[in-house]
Amino acid sequence: MASNFRTIGNLHLHKLDELDCLVKGLLYIDSVSFNGQAECYYFANASEPERCQKMPFNLDDPYPLLVVNIGSGVMTGTSLGGGTFLGLCSLLTGCESFEEALEMASKGDSTQADKLVRDIYGGDYERFGLPGWTVASSFGNMIYKEKRESVSKEDLARATLVTITNNIGSVARMCAVNEKINRVVFVGNFLRVNTLSMKLLAYALDYWSKGQLKALFLEHEGYFGAVGALLGLPNFS
Repeated sequence: MASNFRTIGNLHLHKLDELDCLVKGLLYIDSVSFNGQAECYYFANASEPERCQKMPFNLDDPYPLLVVNIGSGVMTGTSLGGGTFLGLCSLLTGCESFEEALEMASKGDSTQADKLVRDIYGGDYERFGLPGWTVASSFGNMIYKEKRESVSKEDLARATLVTITNNIGSVARMCAVNEKINRVVFVGNFLRVNTLSMKLLAYALDYWSKGQLKALFLEHEGYFGAVGALLGLPNFS
């Protein structure tokens, strides 16, 4: 690929570190603001869908923070990310694009495919502080023939989105707790036009950390690496 740039386009490529570019671009875009509005935001009242609302967040003093870039993979080497969501959705529903997968997920009910704590214990599992609505087994209901016959493609898309998002949130929380960081910034094109996952992540981090962790998001979630690379170009001139 690099040779094609040289021979066909007479262009020379410079190699830059992806994560360095990501952080540099993120901090730069946040510093110049977005049409006079804050680049960074969070969801207030994440645990209450009817009161949940987008609120600006001041990132002038950014450190320490954990940046979670959700693309095909995510962090700590896990291979479960946005690419997994689209791949599984394509396999299970026949969808042709990321946008179509999200549209289907927005109309589905993940509890038709997932087995919840209340399905096993009849309600909350108080000994371990698990509410009845907690997912006990992603796609756990699909072992039953009658459930497979009644589940819709939209339900499968929603269950896939919830599965991947919950996994990302769980890994992010463990990393943040391990590093003693209370702010987690989620970026990457998986979150493009994907408010559903952002609210799931905000709720998961707030609930399971008992309010100690805050999930942050940015308006231009998928462009920071490119901007950071552009900022690094003067070093090669």
